[in-house]
Amino acid sequence: MSTYKDLIAYKKSYEVAMKIFHLSKSFPQEEKYSLTDQIRRSSRSVCTNIAEAYKRRRYKDYFISKLNDSETENSETEVWLSFSIDCNYLSQTQYEDLLAVNTEVGKLLWYMIQNPNKFL
Repeated sequence: MSTYKDLIAYKKSYEVAMKIFHLSKSFPQEEKYSLTDQIRRSSRSVCTNIAEAYKRRRYKDYFISKLNDSETENSETEVWLSFSIDCNYLSQTQYEDLLAVNTEVGKLLWYMIQNPNKFL
């Protein structure tokens, strides 16, 4: 039986969230309650919304709604990544690697939203 953990979008979003967690440990202490907290929350929310969507996939509208929430959080994570590179908290390589996977997650979410019946 498959679970939300088998979804490529979940696996990749979880990967991004964990990388962000580890990299953000080196962010300045003064960012603890702003950028660090926000980027961790938004990246983790992508995963949690995918899990919630999958668990309620028998309800198409709810499924799509939670995936939309996940897509929104994914976009928010992208903005926080931009702040992180512009504040010199990430190297160019770290930023590009995270952004590439984050963008891929966005495309996967868009596919799921456009093709919900393949997942219901």
